[in-house]
Amino acid sequence: FEARRLPSWPYILLATLFMVALAGLAILTAYDRFIAVVFVGAIVFAFVVLRLVAALIAWLARRSPRVNSPALRLAIGNIHRPGALTPSVVLSLGLGLALLVTLTLIDGNLRRQLTGRMNEGAPNFFFVDIQSAEVGAFRNLVQGQAPQGKLVEVPMLRGRIIAFNGEDVTKMNVPAAGRWVLNGDRGITYAENLPDNTALAEGKWWDKDYSGEPLVSFSSEEAHELGLKIGDKVTVNVLGRNITAKIANLRRVEWESLSINFVMVFSPNTFRGAPHAWLATLTDPSSTPAEDAAILKTVTNTYPTITSVRVKDAIDIVNQLVAQLATAIRAAASVALFASILVLAGALAAGNRARTHDAVVLKTLGATRAMLIRAFSYEYLILGLATAIFALIAGGVAAWFIVARIMRLPSTFLPDVAGLTLVTALVLTVGIGLIGTWRILGQKAAPVLREL
Repeated sequence: FEARRLPSWPYILLATLFMVALAGLAILTAYDRFIAVVFVGAIVFAFVVLRLVAALIAWLARRSPRVNSPALRLAIGNIHRPGALTPSVVLSLGLGLALLVTLTLIDGNLRRQLTGRMNEGAPNFFFVDIQSAEVGAFRNLVQGQAPQGKLVEVPMLRGRIIAFNGEDVTKMNVPAAGRWVLNGDRGITYAENLPDNTALAEGKWWDKDYSGEPLVSFSSEEAHELGLKIGDKVTVNVLGRNITAKIANLRRVEWESLSINFVMVFSPNTFRGAPHAWLATLTDPSSTPAEDAAILKTVTNTYPTITSVRVKDAIDIVNQLVAQLATAIRAAASVALFASILVLAGALAAGNRARTHDAVVLKTLGATRAMLIRAFSYEYLILGLATAIFALIAGGVAAWFIVARIMRLPSTFLPDVAGLTLVTALVLTVGIGLIGTWRILGQKAAPVLREL
């Protein structure tokens, strides 16, 4: 077997200088240099990781038990021998497949949320800015139009958080994850009972006839991001007045349900007598688009000051935007995968001379063309399967982090993505490998042996 040799040191030095210059040029000419630095660092990190994965595959092949099949034994030997194709295959396909898995999983999870659970549980309408004097007549009107629908009404005020435990929030080092809660006015409400689509995470809900100091229920996720706990004081400016309330409990809020939810829910005595508007939702899964259009027209004509929002229209717009974004991302991923295929084909072509020598020597020793085809097929099959497993693990972890930690949405691993990745990896490695190998197996032995 022929061992591959590294180029002489001048070529290595020159190639290193070119790569450093290219990375520096990319960073200096980038619109956002920080993103460019992260991108270059990610490329270097991916290269190192893929080389380690290739080394691990070769190590496992070297430590594998001896098998009886000559073709399989030859394939395993080819994976870890000097000059093996393992680093080239893993490096060329690993990054492209991992990127494809990551983007496909993110796209799939977003679509599941928008077209699945979120779409099924979402209300038909949001009605905003219902005046207190109009609540009763509005309720009768909507229930007459949609007798099977569920109408939920809650009082709503606008308030801005100005202090935690007496400390001005503008002077606090607030974590980035919870900073949105402090940006501008927030919708707030009061309630006697625990709101729907929420559950107590910590603390106790107040009594219906509670009349003590103002209390507030805070969303548990946002409270933890802001460093708040039960017993802390929150000061909110509402209608020009500063109101301080103690956190009585923390709630788990299902924001993805699209039902009425608030970061802060106050005890009713906090805003007793304060002027406020109302917010309402109408949920009717059996309603048709024509019935929704009739409700929208009736409410708009009767109460022109009430803002009516059909939720399904908003979800459809979001779906269209996600579909357009997914198309662009898949196009970019396809370019990366196509580049990986070219690199793979180049790596296999570069190893054809050594493969030709191997095949001729083995045929001289008695190996048949069928056995060599099986051996090469096994080799490419093992490499493709190992690369696909790495892509699934790396892409799955990356997609989970983006969906669950950054987008704060439920993340689910999709089996069809795993199947598509496995099939793609095996077809590419085995297909391209055998295309190049078929010509090698047709070489006559005498000319090759004279060159050895």
